[in-house]
Amino acid sequence: MQIKNKLLRLKKVYIFFISYVLFIIFFSTTFLHANAFKISEIEISAPFELNFSKSKVIDSGFKEAFYNLISMITTTEDRSRIDKTSLKELKGMIDSFTISDERFIDNEYFAKLEVTFNKKNILIFLEKKNIFPSMPIKNRVLLIPIIIDLETNNIYLFTENIFYQKWNDKTKNFHLLDYVLPSEDLEDLNIIQKNSKIIEDYDFTELIKKYSLEDYIITIIFKNKDELRVLSKINLNNSFKVNNQIFKKVDLKNEENFEIVLNKLKKVYENYWKKINEINTSIKLPLTVSIKSSQYSKIKLLEKTLGSSDLISKFYILKFDNRNTYFRVIYNSSPKTFLKDMKKANFDLIKENNIWTIK
Repeated sequence: MQIKNKLLRLKKVYIFFISYVLFIIFFSTTFLHANAFKISEIEISAPFELNFSKSKVIDSGFKEAFYNLISMITTTEDRSRIDKTSLKELKGMIDSFTISDERFIDNEYFAKLEVTFNKKNILIFLEKKNIFPSMPIKNRVLLIPIIIDLETNNIYLFTENIFYQKWNDKTKNFHLLDYVLPSEDLEDLNIIQKNSKIIEDYDFTELIKKYSLEDYIITIIFKNKDELRVLSKINLNNSFKVNNQIFKKVDLKNEENFEIVLNKLKKVYENYWKKINEINTSIKLPLTVSIKSSQYSKIKLLEKTLGSSDLISKFYILKFDNRNTYFRVIYNSSPKTFLKDMKKANFDLIKENNIWTIK
């Protein structure tokens, strides 16, 4: 009888470990889809003529998708260093693609392309170029553009302010900053006019607090004949910076002139946001994370969290037993940042003997 009970217990343990291993294998594959950059809504087209080649049209879509991705995760300066990436090389970083909404209109072929790039291969490619990419994090930011005409001493916040009226007219799908402009409130204009003499030192708290946004950019455009001096007060992710730009021979009534200034300012703001979210791939911090083996749903959530983090270059199960499962995580930042990111995902960790244990 004792032998029979012992065999039953061993059978239960065996079944538990077989089930657990299958569980781990199943859920360890779920994060692979998160290790990708997906670029959607790429519109491709070409005349439907005798020499029409669908593959060439798709190749042009690959190039545009790659440009959009690189524009999203690198600064303007770094992007210029990889503009001439060959089609063969960028194709080697593509995991998959889908074509949808194909149609022919007036002998013209149209379609939409979605391209999935392998995140690991993209990061390796950039690391070889000595480029640190950024996490493609979207962010809503309050933008207050103010024009000060130094010739007339007039201040324009809403009316006759081309930056207020057209700032969001032309946006790119690779832009990460989503700008929220203030509502047309005469009280705001009165506040600015009241502080016009100290406008460069004014903190704009009265205006900013009216909006439930922590991040903001104050853009002050000093206009003097055909010259602009733009003072930008940029506060993103609790990081404050002042930027000055000078534009000469500019006529804001000329659409081309205006777009040059607008695009330059947007690049400055986008680059600053990317610098804040830069991934330093030269930092490869190995971390061991422990979680109770019985917490199946929590293990699943942990793998999803680790797999979706851009600061984690890779992770895998180091070992496991009937009490704990141990993950090895290679992290591209500091332990402090790791703790902060995990806390955002509702994981509380304590460090014991160089092991980060999830409570």
